[in-house]
Amino acid sequence: MSRPTQRILIVGAGIVGIATSALLSEQGHAVTVIDRTGIAEETSKGNAAALAFSDIMPLASPKILLKAPKWLLDPLGPLSIRPSYLPRLAPWLWQFWKASLPARLQTSIATQTALMRLAEAEMMALVERAGIGSMVRHDGSLELYESEAEFKASADGWARRAKAGIGFEHVRGNRLADLQPGLSPRFEIGTFVPGWKTVSEPQRFALALWAHSERHGAVFEKAEVRALERPEQGPAVRLADGTARHADRIVVCAGAWSTRLINPLTRLRIPLDTERGYNTTLPPGAFDLKRQLIFGNHGFVVTPLDTGVRVGGAVELGGLDLPPNYARSRSMLGKAAEFLPGLKTSGGVEWMGFRPSLPDSLPVIGALPGDRSILLAFGNGHLGLTQSAAMGRLVADLVADKAPSIDIAACRPDRF
Repeated sequence: MSRPTQRILIVGAGIVGIATSALLSEQGHAVTVIDRTGIAEETSKGNAAALAFSDIMPLASPKILLKAPKWLLDPLGPLSIRPSYLPRLAPWLWQFWKASLPARLQTSIATQTALMRLAEAEMMALVERAGIGSMVRHDGSLELYESEAEFKASADGWARRAKAGIGFEHVRGNRLADLQPGLSPRFEIGTFVPGWKTVSEPQRFALALWAHSERHGAVFEKAEVRALERPEQGPAVRLADGTARHADRIVVCAGAWSTRLINPLTRLRIPLDTERGYNTTLPPGAFDLKRQLIFGNHGFVVTPLDTGVRVGGAVELGGLDLPPNYARSRSMLGKAAEFLPGLKTSGGVEWMGFRPSLPDSLPVIGALPGDRSILLAFGNGHLGLTQSAAMGRLVADLVADKAPSIDIAACRPDRF
């Protein structure tokens, strides 16, 4: 016997909201997605295009804690915190330190591994159902090292990936050159991950998934949600124009803005901040890039897109209100020109997005404590595209009052 259709309102039309809409609308629910701008017009518009299913290592780890002091001395380096923002970030940093302790780290890795397995299965199945397989590239990724010492420092992470069944190949010499011609000779070693995937262009991919959701009846409303409400007749959102929209369930997929909506409803305080990511997208033909290149020690990637070559990444912890610092994107572009001699760096478009980040690198998935009609699904950091279909599946499980497809205890909203 099929379950009754529910009226579901999703706040946020980023990639997590879109994938959640697709999974729920496929099940016959009446889905409305509300966003102040449009479909994938904010953080999901300019990401690095990776379906990084092998990226199971949390940002919070002893390795990062050792590197962080050196990185923080460079305001344009892989990890940056503006001094004026440190007092506001202190609670987040305290939770970050706790998340790097051995027991918490093991839990995060185990949960991330399960989440990534679900993410790959759900995304590839959704891509097939949507008929957009041509938008997914199966070229793998190539992570690059400048020395034996840098390569050896990565050994623990690769050992954990091997234990999780993730395939990879360490390469040198001609094999390295074949995987990416034109690299600077400063890179002596690389690790090729054949299962790593990218999409042809992130916003186009998101729009294609949205079209699939629309074909199953989902609708979009452009409006600014000012507040969540819980009147007697069921949950609702209050819009900027003063009107309300009621539903049986509300799913908060508003990324870095999510806690601004839920905080007035609850005493629960989720330590959500932003990994502000910067990039520059160069015109087509800027470089003959064979696959996504990962410069881990420098905190950025270079990705081939249908629309050109995207150079970006790094982490600036700085909330939602500080102005962008595009010197960070220019710094990464300058390094990319050194690492890829022949890269044409003119004509690029700079961008900055707010990646919603939690201290343990795990998202929030679950009901608002005390109210099962409001579901929370946000906080994927730099893995929103990668994990979006898994988030959709888990939300669909919760809507159906089923046991989640994986154990999400470590992702519960009140874990902090």
